[in-house]
Amino acid sequence: MFAGFWLSEPATFAAMRHRFQPQPDLHVTPIEKIRLPLKSRDELPPILAGLQWLWSHPTLKADILALLEARILAGKQRTGRPGMDLWQILVLGVVRLGLDADWDRLEHIANYDTLVRQMMGLPATPWADEEKHFGHQTLRDNVALLDEELLQQINAHIAAAGREVFAKKAGAPVAALEVKVDSYVLETDVHFPTDLNLLWDAGRKCVDLIEGLLASGLALPGWRKFKAWRRQLKACERTASRIVYRGGPHKEARVKAAVREYLAVGRDLSAKVRQSLLGLCDQPVDTARWERLAYFHAMLDKHLDLVERRLLKGETIPAHEKVFSIFEPHTEWIQKGKQRPNVELGHRLLIATDQHQLIQDYAVLMRQAEVDQSVPVAGRLLGRYGAGSVASLSFDKGFTREADRELLSLYIPEVVMPKRGKKNAAEAQRESGKAFMALRRQHSAVESEINSLEHHGLNRCLDVGLEGYRRYVGLGVMSYNLHVIGRELLRRQRARGQPLALAA
Repeated sequence: MFAGFWLSEPATFAAMRHRFQPQPDLHVTPIEKIRLPLKSRDELPPILAGLQWLWSHPTLKADILALLEARILAGKQRTGRPGMDLWQILVLGVVRLGLDADWDRLEHIANYDTLVRQMMGLPATPWADEEKHFGHQTLRDNVALLDEELLQQINAHIAAAGREVFAKKAGAPVAALEVKVDSYVLETDVHFPTDLNLLWDAGRKCVDLIEGLLASGLALPGWRKFKAWRRQLKACERTASRIVYRGGPHKEARVKAAVREYLAVGRDLSAKVRQSLLGLCDQPVDTARWERLAYFHAMLDKHLDLVERRLLKGETIPAHEKVFSIFEPHTEWIQKGKQRPNVELGHRLLIATDQHQLIQDYAVLMRQAEVDQSVPVAGRLLGRYGAGSVASLSFDKGFTREADRELLSLYIPEVVMPKRGKKNAAEAQRESGKAFMALRRQHSAVESEINSLEHHGLNRCLDVGLEGYRRYVGLGVMSYNLHVIGRELLRRQRARGQPLALAA
């Protein structure tokens, strides 16, 4: 029987971990012999087929587990209670993004889904008395051990090995890459921001944190009516918002009166929180909790200033001073010229897909323009696969820069980069060529792949913070690629009329 590979508390992270269970229980089906359904239309079987392919690959599994071991176990003692296996962490991260699941659903899947438990190397009967369950926090803390750099390396290995699956014959050389590059906005999980509701967010979080500190037994005089502060601030926010975003007679005067009242309550609250922050310096309060309260207090002061300047003084706030979410301050305000939605909140995600729909390269663009990305993408692909490995590279007009096109043409036979605006005779002739036209028509396939990515978790990031955002992207790309590979393997097995069991 497996002994103690569940964690009951985060403090066990530094404990001993295994890559996978080398001597599994007799009730455990070997991963390479798991029989996956061929006729199911659910998203899960292709993902599991991709994971089964990864497990059975002659070199890929060892390479990826070595990367996981080097990063997660670096500098940690191999003593104490065993932690979750590295293979299990990888499986759960992939399944979560592949099914676009939240942590509650992942907890259910990890504990009660037979196929997923078999893929993790566990018995398929979690309700047995001797079996324990994965806890909600255990799942969160273990998957969070994966970081952006590690996932970039793993995804590069999977994308390279995945090309072999689509070779015409087993052992045949892989075809040169035909790459399509585009970007879209992966949103952060935030509400639409206004100065007024961001001020309310900052104020209510200050009150919420004060309430938590009071509940922990700390002495904070003057907060007996903290609920009244929350109600009063919310009432002022609602009143001001109604007047600002509706019409009516004497609107300007009513707006200023409502905003002054809102600011007065906000300033009183800010002064009270500042006094409490000073008082906490002499008490045994956790540093992280103090810093969190100080952060939201700073956000409260910032938005008191922004609301006064914009609505009372009539100033235009410069873009660099704006914050679009106090919970995800890295969020960008992005307008891509679309009608719906005309504004998106998040970051641009650049992807480069090949002729087999595999994502060969990706990057989160932090306040970077698309036009600056064509040469870096080509450099990463050529650096990974070598000269002559890329047959074509296509972009849309947002990436067009003549100097970049000329540079890329020295290393890549076909570069599709349509010119914006009027073309001269030479440009029109180049873009009317048979190869150029064919590749430009094929470029639209990247939109379908973006749509598939959005349905596999990368539509809105549910993780918190910039580090969580980047990890979410890496896991989403891995899940997507394994889904594409698993879908192809299942298709072949259906054609043969056999259940998928790679070593059967």
